Amino acid sequence: MSGHEEQTHDHDVKQLHNMGYAQELARRMGGFSNFAISFAIICILAGGITAFPQGFTAAGGGSIGIGWVVGSVFALIVAFAMGQIASAYPTAGGLYHWGSILGGRGWGWATAWFNLLGLIFVTASIDYGVYLLFKDLIVAGVFGIDVSGWTNVTANIAIAIILITHALFNHFGIKLTTMLTDFSGYLIFVVAVVLTLALLIFAPVAIDLSRLFTFTNFTGETGGNVWPRSEGIIIPFLLGLLLVCYTITGFDASAHTSEETRDAARVVPRGMWQSVFYSFLFGYFMVAAFVLAMPSVTEAAAQGFGIFPYIMNSSKMPGVLRSLLYIGIVIANYLCGLAALTSTSRMMFAFSRDDGLPMSKQLSSVSPKYRTPVVAIWVSAALALVATLYADAFFVLAAGSAVLLYLSYAMPIAAGILAEGKTWTHKGPFDLKGLSKPIGVLAVIGALVLAWTGFQPPNDKVLYVTVGLIVALVVLWFALERRRFQGPPTGERIEARQKEIAEIEARLGGAGR
Repeated sequence: MSGHEEQTHDHDVKQLHNMGYAQELARRMGGFSNFAISFAIICILAGGITAFPQGFTAAGGGSIGIGWVVGSVFALIVAFAMGQIASAYPTAGGLYHWGSILGGRGWGWATAWFNLLGLIFVTASIDYGVYLLFKDLIVAGVFGIDVSGWTNVTANIAIAIILITHALFNHFGIKLTTMLTDFSGYLIFVVAVVLTLALLIFAPVAIDLSRLFTFTNFTGETGGNVWPRSEGIIIPFLLGLLLVCYTITGFDASAHTSEETRDAARVVPRGMWQSVFYSFLFGYFMVAAFVLAMPSVTEAAAQGFGIFPYIMNSSKMPGVLRSLLYIGIVIANYLCGLAALTSTSRMMFAFSRDDGLPMSKQLSSVSPKYRTPVVAIWVSAALALVATLYADAFFVLAAGSAVLLYLSYAMPIAAGILAEGKTWTHKGPFDLKGLSKPIGVLAVIGALVLAWTGFQPPNDKVLYVTVGLIVALVVLWFALERRRFQGPPTGERIEARQKEIAEIEARLGGAGR
């Protein structure tokens, strides 16, 4: 470690101590790695493909050419607002701490539950998607094997294997996980660019850019019944935002790995907004190519959830190229799930560190050898597996994860709007200055609009789950947690923990270099 890196590390550790926490995890992530872990979770080759039918069968090409831009701009605004708070409070489990510090311990406790459940759902939905893509693209598409006899038991076994491998990679240290997510960042760029160019070059029809700006109501039977029938075009356009809502989410991973990132106050905000921006940019060209390469817009819409295979099978690209793209897509989705489990386990670790969960002592334990929260990693994997056992798991989990995550994003941002200039006077290097409150307001509105799309039929079960969760949290808070849960350390509690912090770091063998 160079002199500058040593100085930066010491500053990061001192900042963490000042917030009342020991440096238990290893700070081995640089700027690209912090960006890559969020970029890997967003993974335009995951949501951009699996959720594309929800976008296109809502309002047609206009949902893609215009809807992707509108939704992405909202997501970018949310990332800027979150980045400012992350710069001021760079800790693992970021949203929980931000909500607690800016809105009070009850607000932070509720934020933690929304964020944690959203992360479990997103991990589950990604790995369910990995199984589906592996089955349809590799086994059936590349090797031509009949998969019609594959059952839910097959899916459960495959997803369990995927999650076990993800947990093992996470268990053995952030360096190994970082190497894989760094590779994922490059892989996503390469595969997305090649896929986009291949579809345009080998398109079976002449390129017609007007498709991207033509609105067609494909809800109901004309769109394979992906969405129930809606009249007009405004509601279908809003429904189509689910494509962006599900795809460009999970960028809080940069914040959750703050305690494993060097110069976190500067690097983490940049990792969040850049992962959103580049996903927006490269994702736009990719999903636009899907629309432009369709032999027939009407025929494509009628395929429902089978739109992507229809587009790929209609392309005149060489079979070898198609197979290589399928392999790249599946690998990128696998690494997307790996990054999601990393984020989930860090959130669970941070919340447990303040006694926010059952078995908090075990869940907040860190391996002295690997400097990773091993119990939190394996419990996160187990919960994600349980979530996939539901028969309609993928579609409910996909919408549910987006809703819960965006609600958890909105909560600390909303608290920050009210606290700024009052209880929140400390800003980090990433400071929006006079734009802070306007961007915060737009971010809350954008997060709520994107979350709303996830409540719409046939995803109305997500609404029931969310309402049930809110009721359960209110009852649990006032019945028990209000008196028991102390939240992040503040004031004298921070001073009182300094001796304990020194003992923890000594027991682990140092401050996580």
